[in-house]
Amino acid sequence: MSAQNSKGIQTLLDAEREAQKIVQKAREYRSKRVKDAKNEAQKEIEEYRKKKDDEFKEFEKKHTSGNKKAEQDADKEAEEQLKKIKEAGSKTGDKVIEELLRVVTEVKPEVPDRVAAPPKA
Repeated sequence: MSAQNSKGIQTLLDAEREAQKIVQKAREYRSKRVKDAKNEAQKEIEEYRKKKDDEFKEFEKKHTSGNKKAEQDADKEAEEQLKKIKEAGSKTGDKVIEELLRVVTEVKPEVPDRVAAPPKA
């Protein structure tokens, strides 16, 4: 009877080892599946991010091109105005300076029409 019990115990131990191997393979398989799922999800996230970045760049390109045109137009207009001002200054600058000097240096005292009352304290 003891040989039969020993053989039965050995069979149970073998079955337990086999079960442990199966469980280990299942865990490895599950772990691999989880890693694969994570990698796939990361890949999808990167693709989605790239797509949205591209869409944003396209949107930005469309909407900022008008600003660049407006800046160029404003710069051109400012340059034209500066050119006109410089031309006017070079044509009449000497006359303006002479007139300013004349007005500042010539003193013409005038009596006011009415005399202001002294300030009250």
